[in-house]
Amino acid sequence: MAKAIAVDSFLLLIASTLVGAYVLDFFGLSIPAVQVAGGIVVCAIAWSLLNKPDAPPALSRTSAAAMAAEDLRQRAFYPLTMPLTVGPGAISVALTLGANPERGVRSLAITALGHALGILIVAVSVYLCYRYADRILRKLGPTGTSVVIRLSAFILLCIGVQISWNGTHALLASAFPSATR
Repeated sequence: MAKAIAVDSFLLLIASTLVGAYVLDFFGLSIPAVQVAGGIVVCAIAWSLLNKPDAPPALSRTSAAAMAAEDLRQRAFYPLTMPLTVGPGAISVALTLGANPERGVRSLAITALGHALGILIVAVSVYLCYRYADRILRKLGPTGTSVVIRLSAFILLCIGVQISWNGTHALLASAFPSATR
C-alpha cells in the first residue's frame, strides 16, 4: 500500500504541475476556488477522524480475507493519497509551479526536470513514512496512537481551515481589490 500511495502521489503531483493549469483553464476554475473546495474536503476528513471511535471495529478472519486487492488499491488512492497525502495545498503549489512555464525548449526542459526531481524526492519520502508507519504505531501503543491521531486530525482541520481561508481571501481580493489593501 505504501508503494501505491507513493506512486499515486508522484503521478498526481506531476500531472498537476504539467497539465493542471490547462485543466483549470478549460473548466474556467481558479486556484482560489480549488483551495476553498479542497480545504472543505480536508476539514470534512479531519472532522471524521476527530470523531471516530478509538478502537476500530473488529474484523473476522473471513471478512479480512474477503477484502479484495482492488478495494485496498481504491483506499490507497482515496483518501490516503488524495486528499490526505497530496491535498489541496500540494496541488495548489504544483499548479502554481506549472502555471508559468519557462520560455524556450531548453529552459522548459530543465524546469520540468527540476520539478520532476523534486516531486520524486517527495514521493520517496512519502513511501518511507507509510512503509514504516506500523513500526512507529507499535512503539506508541494504543493510547499513544489515539493521541497522535487526534492531534493530527486537529492539525489537519486547522490546515483545511487555512487552505479554505487562503482561497476565500484571494477570491475576495479579486472581487473587491480596493477593500483588501
